[in-house]
Amino acid sequence: MDFKVFFATFGMIFLAELGDKTQLATLTFAAESKSRLSVFLGSAGALALTSLLAVAFGSLVNRFVPAVYIRIGAGALFIVLGGWMLLFSGK
Repeated sequence: MDFKVFFATFGMIFLAELGDKTQLATLTFAAESKSRLSVFLGSAGALALTSLLAVAFGSLVNRFVPAVYIRIGAGALFIVLGGWMLLFSGK
């Protein structure tokens, strides 16, 4: 196991998830539910499944597209979606 990759991934995902919509939805479910363990397991399972899909898709795409282009595309998509959210925020 490559611990450098492990800790870099953990740190980036942890920071990215703080305060996002998923965390806020989980907070809301936990506040409304008496079964906090069910909320935790459901939330953790969903995050694990989406991460599994991202890793599988990333591995597949990497067979056909060099990693540098994937990073550029992901960065560009992040900027486009951020701009879209700022311009069309529903106001």
